Amino acid sequence: MVSKIKVTTIYECSLERAFKTPMLCDVSKVHTGFGIMPKVIHVTNDENWGKPGSSKKIHVAKSLTQQGGFSSMDRILEREENKYWKIQVDDFQSWMLSFYKFVGIWKTTEIEKNKVLIEYTYFLHSQAPLLYPINWIFAKTFWKIYMKRVLENIRQLAYNKEPYLYE
Repeated sequence: MVSKIKVTTIYECSLERAFKTPMLCDVSKVHTGFGIMPKVIHVTNDENWGKPGSSKKIHVAKSLTQQGGFSSMDRILEREENKYWKIQVDDFQSWMLSFYKFVGIWKTTEIEKNKVLIEYTYFLHSQAPLLYPINWIFAKTFWKIYMKRVLENIRQLAYNKEPYLYE
């Protein structure tokens, strides 16, 4: 089963800043933890991050659902400059309600100078039919709330012109 969740907002900053900030800034300032989602503390194996085909290992703090340390892989599937990123999160190191991958799309559309529509969409892929109702509830409630928190964290980084860590 695939659950689709989409949230949108407007950022009042340059198109470049709205496009680059979520992927090229410090991810520990984007994924700050919430409920059962642990805080990202650092990444490794990120030498080529930002280019299609690149990946990085995500390391998280200890939480109710994670022992801490290496938790998953982030992969860039596609990048169309100032238009969209398509990423995949997989290789989960702890049980995730039978989810085996998340595919995310960060789309930016300039409405006018310094006004950018953000369309943030996630597809959560699960593989245990008995858990599909729980997967759907998780996606439509918790994950949607979490995505909105991430949007706001990215907004603050964009507005504060947080430095990019990658090209």
